Amino acid sequence: MGGVAGAAVPVDAPRSAPGGRLGRLLDSSRRGPKGVVLRVTAMAVAALAVGWIHRVNDPGVLCPMRAITGIPCPLCGGTTVFIEMGSGHPVRAVLANPVALAGVVGIAVAPLGAGGRWWALRPRTRAWILGGALVASELWQLARLGLLRV
Repeated sequence: MGGVAGAAVPVDAPRSAPGGRLGRLLDSSRRGPKGVVLRVTAMAVAALAVGWIHRVNDPGVLCPMRAITGIPCPLCGGTTVFIEMGSGHPVRAVLANPVALAGVVGIAVAPLGAGGRWWALRPRTRAWILGGALVASELWQLARLGLLRV
């Protein structure tokens, strides 16, 4: 079984142990309002960082499918959502990809119980919801970029 004979395995890491506090913080971030605050804070920091990086050095089109074929994928605009939110333009963020923004909001509020309700759905129902969202997102991207006349 490996290990040293007679060595005790600690049940809980002491507060001063590396990872002890971090482990407890990560455990607490999985549920409740504290989890929402931690997730939203992490997303806000990421949005500000991406907005700053984009302002300093615009990398151009990041989507490989769009760069190669000129046709956007359903997730195109996801990075733009973060760039626009980090730059203080929430309306532009919504217009870039409302489905990606809805997914980010869903991930942010999952600790309040939304995640449990999602996983309580039958797998087939979840697949239909995700498939419908991806089709709607692709149609939105095609219309947004002028490839689909509406």
